Amino acid sequence: MLLVYTHKISPRLNYVFKHICTRILGVEVKFTTTIEEFIAHDSLKMSYTKQQLGSEFFVKSHDILFEQGLGDIDISIQKWGHTKCFFFNGEKSAIPFDIFSASFYLLSRYEEYLPHVKDEFGRFTAEESLAFKSGFLQQPVVDIWAYKFKDALQLQFPEFEFPLKKYGITPIIDVPSPYSFKLKGLLRTFGGTLMDLSRFRFFNIYERFAVLLHFKHDPHDTFKYLINRQKNVSSKFLFFFLIGEYSTYDKGVNPNKKNFISLIKHVADYCKVGLKISFFALEDENRLKREKLRIEDILNTNLETSRQSYSKLNLPETYRNLITLEIKEDYTMGYINHIGFRAGTCTPFLFYDLDYEVQTPLKIVPYQLMDSALLKQWSLLDKKKVLNEIINSIKAVNGLFVPVFHNYTFSEDKKWEGFKELFNLILDSVDEE
Repeated sequence: MLLVYTHKISPRLNYVFKHICTRILGVEVKFTTTIEEFIAHDSLKMSYTKQQLGSEFFVKSHDILFEQGLGDIDISIQKWGHTKCFFFNGEKSAIPFDIFSASFYLLSRYEEYLPHVKDEFGRFTAEESLAFKSGFLQQPVVDIWAYKFKDALQLQFPEFEFPLKKYGITPIIDVPSPYSFKLKGLLRTFGGTLMDLSRFRFFNIYERFAVLLHFKHDPHDTFKYLINRQKNVSSKFLFFFLIGEYSTYDKGVNPNKKNFISLIKHVADYCKVGLKISFFALEDENRLKREKLRIEDILNTNLETSRQSYSKLNLPETYRNLITLEIKEDYTMGYINHIGFRAGTCTPFLFYDLDYEVQTPLKIVPYQLMDSALLKQWSLLDKKKVLNEIINSIKAVNGLFVPVFHNYTFSEDKKWEGFKELFNLILDSVDEE
């Protein structure tokens, strides 16, 4: 156990120390404001305050962990070995930066509460983030800092044995619509045919009717392939099915159709299944509740995991709605068009509500890569290079790699050529240890 002496035990301090010490390093942490208790402790210990008591392991504290609400924070990014950090500490501190305050800033998504420019879908973009602007988006800096902290502690307490943690993966399969042509209904089939005619997409018309007349397999129906892959690997795939109403943004299949319900049940026999929350349910708690009840009825179990349509998050409202409906985990924290670490970590963490200054029970599992971001790379070789780089950066800190693919990614569409190979590369990365 690590005992931390501090001048004030705040909710923020408790939250971030638990993430760094317990979730990343696997060490239990406790706090004290009593000097005598601190002196009497004969194992791992440190002080986290403004002034060092004596010759103990000391990290000088920044004010952010003892404040409430939002304020103007002066952030100066500096190099620290092969990474970057902020909240420089000076020479007396055992490590040169207050990694706890810096980590809190990233984990709480402090910057997403501050004024910023949103994209056309109302999303916080990578380009607006401190990590992107400062050039550390593609590093799990919170985990890197945690291991630097561990190394410094180990020098002072060489007899202490830190537990071992292993790299893992949770592949996500996003299903905005299970099929390209099937189960779309007469009106949508007719409308799609007219649109193809107007754009001279005659092959599309042929393919549509070949599928509907059962002469051809639906191109987006890749579930047999995915289930077969699942049977051969230990890492559980997590499918997110959209079952919301048809809208401008969400063009899925009617969730009342028996074949669609059967598909969800079939996938749930082999893989984990969660809810892909429709775009308009993000801000409509009643609609969200209907979707949750609908998928629970299909799965015949309580819904535990969710992902927001278009990876849109409105902080803190989106997460508060999930907490109200007792959803335990969310997989939306990431960027669609950029590979990297939106919250600076590849270790799942709990949502901290900055308005209420409270740690919530909602677990945030950040994703680091979406299939669409890999399309920016021209060749398959380039895609593999980028993919290996992100895998290696997560392996270096024994983190959790969460890539997001879609059912259509595994189709024969030329756009997605080579993506099965990339998916297999990810699956095989666990066995290379």
